Amino acid sequence: MDISHLDLTPRAYEEFIRSPFVDERIAGSAGIHAVVIRGDPTHITAPGSLPVVVCALGERLGAAGPTHADLILEEDDLAATLTTIERVPLAAATLAILLRSIEGIAVEDGLGMESAVYSLLQGGPEFAAWRTEAPHRAEVTVGSVVSMQRRGDELEITLDRPSRHNAISTQLRDELYSALSMAVADDSIASVHLRGNGPSFCSGGDLGEFGSRPDPVTAHITRLARSPGRLIERLGHRITAHIHGSTLGGGIEMAAFAGRVVAHPDTMIGLPEIELGLIPGAGGTVSLTRRIGRQRTAALALTGRTISAGRALDWGLVDEIADSG
Repeated sequence: MDISHLDLTPRAYEEFIRSPFVDERIAGSAGIHAVVIRGDPTHITAPGSLPVVVCALGERLGAAGPTHADLILEEDDLAATLTTIERVPLAAATLAILLRSIEGIAVEDGLGMESAVYSLLQGGPEFAAWRTEAPHRAEVTVGSVVSMQRRGDELEITLDRPSRHNAISTQLRDELYSALSMAVADDSIASVHLRGNGPSFCSGGDLGEFGSRPDPVTAHITRLARSPGRLIERLGHRITAHIHGSTLGGGIEMAAFAGRVVAHPDTMIGLPEIELGLIPGAGGTVSLTRRIGRQRTAALALTGRTISAGRALDWGLVDEIADSG
């Protein structure tokens, strides 16, 4: 019998979560990784720091649901989501716990929490398994991968690695950080426009470099010291992110920090990191939760679904849909 998840009524969920023996039922790789609440609860007890993903069913992905559920799913997404949670239970539970804690806290505190958790998972067995099964080599890029152009008091910053869909390499991150630093420091720059050259705004982190730091602690310190998301957030209303095509992982995580996000109609947004045994690591647990809340952020991460520009607009993840500009 499959015991990796439980289907419970609201009343049965309350008995489960309040039980003094609940920890024994969810502990270890053979424990319960997820709980599905079937019914229409008006209130459920918060799971706190218990490492179990609490799912509730709704009419559609991201619909309204009980406050303390980790995510709201439609029935059609349930089986695939439970399969993902069963495959990477450590990353899934860790993401749920982090999102419960991070919603509403200061950006700087959230970035520190996210990075520490991300590095913890980089040292875990699920990420190690992905690295073994899908080895990648880093690509050496000749020349700059971020361009800048200033016109009067307007600065345009363009991710310029189109052959790799502007995947975030160490070089791209560092060049972007330097460009944003200049914008933060120069008060004469009234507006900043962040764009991506080629078919995609940014397809997320460069898989060839994942896990290439000498150890997770060094990666954690470097990630915090060179966070483009932190600088984008500091620019506030001065910066607009123009996204298009594949805007995945770190791409949407950084863009969501911008004061304004404009999406081309062809934009597709997703958070694929969970499949690697990781969580969003470019600030997404902070930037997305500030825009769309933790339940929708968890739904994007755990279902593996991508959403259109239209749904992103409905959710508040983007502010406008436009063909250009």
